[in-house]
Amino acid sequence: MLAWVLTAAALGWLAVLLLGHADPAGRLIAGVAALGLGYAALVGTIARPRLALHRHGLEVRSLTRTRSVDWPAVQRVRVLRTRRFGRETSLLELDLLAGGEERLVVLGRLDLGADPEDVAEAVRPYLPSRS
Repeated sequence: MLAWVLTAAALGWLAVLLLGHADPAGRLIAGVAALGLGYAALVGTIARPRLALHRHGLEVRSLTRTRSVDWPAVQRVRVLRTRRFGRETSLLELDLLAGGEERLVVLGRLDLGADPEDVAEAVRPYLPSRS
């Protein structure tokens, strides 16, 4: 939502510069800012949430495609806690075996649309038991 507000503000800034006959450099900067913020808002709207759980497995979505993984291919799920800028953040790590290749998927709160710890607890019952 914030990205769309910033995009609207940048477009308003660009309109003022165009109507006020501002210098070309100012119009270029405003145009680039509006395009960049618009792209960020679009990506944030289309690509989130990036993880979906189903009875047969899970889906990890990116901007261009969605990868489906069956539950037996989910090797490990864990929550990684890190401290950045004096603040503790959580990340969800998924170790997947997809297409014969091991893949590490790291998702944060913004990617998931929920707390990574809550998502990990929702995923764990579906995981096959490993001996």
